[in-house]
Amino acid sequence: MIGTLRSIVLDCRDPRALAAFYAELLGGEVTTEDDTWQVVTDPAGRRVACQYSPQHVAPTFPDPRGSQQIHLDIQVDDADVAQRQVLALGATRVPDAVEDSDFRVFRDPAGHPFCLVWGIG
Repeated sequence: MIGTLRSIVLDCRDPRALAAFYAELLGGEVTTEDDTWQVVTDPAGRRVACQYSPQHVAPTFPDPRGSQQIHLDIQVDDADVAQRQVLALGATRVPDAVEDSDFRVFRDPAGHPFCLVWGIG
């Protein structure tokens, strides 16, 4: 092993708002290091960091000319309940994404795609 994963880092224009979104989504705590770096740590110790990037442009997804680069799969028990909750937090559903019977595609408030998944081992 060369190393261990410390954080998933997401570029955005508003780290505080994006960290608040992921703290609610994942049941995590936000650590504010400064206005450019916010870290959400979930109950299992996994970290999602939100980094200020004034040039951030949300990925276009789906986009036949490119990829979404990275996305998070969030395991949920009840997709309908979770969908209502993430939409209330400021997520948006990706209406033209290809979905299956066990996942739905959304964008966080900064435009990064993520999926709610359920029934997957």
